[in-house]
Amino acid sequence: MAEPPGRCAWAQGDALMRAYHDEEWGVPQRDPRLLWETLMLEGFQAGLSWAVVLRKRAALRAAFAGFDPHRVARFGPADVEHLMADAGIIRARAKIEATIRGAQIFCEMESRRESFDDFCWSFTAGKVLNGDGHSRVASSPLSEDISRELKRRGFKFVGPTIAYAWMQASGIVNDHAHDCFRRDQVA
Repeated sequence: MAEPPGRCAWAQGDALMRAYHDEEWGVPQRDPRLLWETLMLEGFQAGLSWAVVLRKRAALRAAFAGFDPHRVARFGPADVEHLMADAGIIRARAKIEATIRGAQIFCEMESRRESFDDFCWSFTAGKVLNGDGHSRVASSPLSEDISRELKRRGFKFVGPTIAYAWMQASGIVNDHAHDCFRRDQVA
């Protein structure tokens, strides 16, 4: 029987984390809506584990209209109260309100003809940055710059650590381990 492929240590042992790693994490994402969704989900992770977010992701998608920023931008106080009563999601009022505000910012950017994907990739001139494959990095000078710019625009739950995790998840930085079978695939 063939040996299973090497993969990042964090993705071993849990089937959901392994599937996320093997199919999504670190794949360069260029779709503006998916980049925004990933940023919002990373914000929901603050203070929690990513496994919790993955287990609630389907419910979060349903609750937030498929993470359609145009629909979420129109959510009001009644929607917030409805979401706070939804036991299937992460019920943190500040995170819910930050997601709604994040959708409004996304739409404001579009109204100025600024695409969210161009904005996201502008920090690396559209190129994937490759980590060394050995270090476990929680933030970087670039994630600090991105965090600062996101905050300047009004986004919440976008500190340097969240910004770095989002960069990894979105494939802006390739931080697959040196011996991970996905490293070369997403490079």
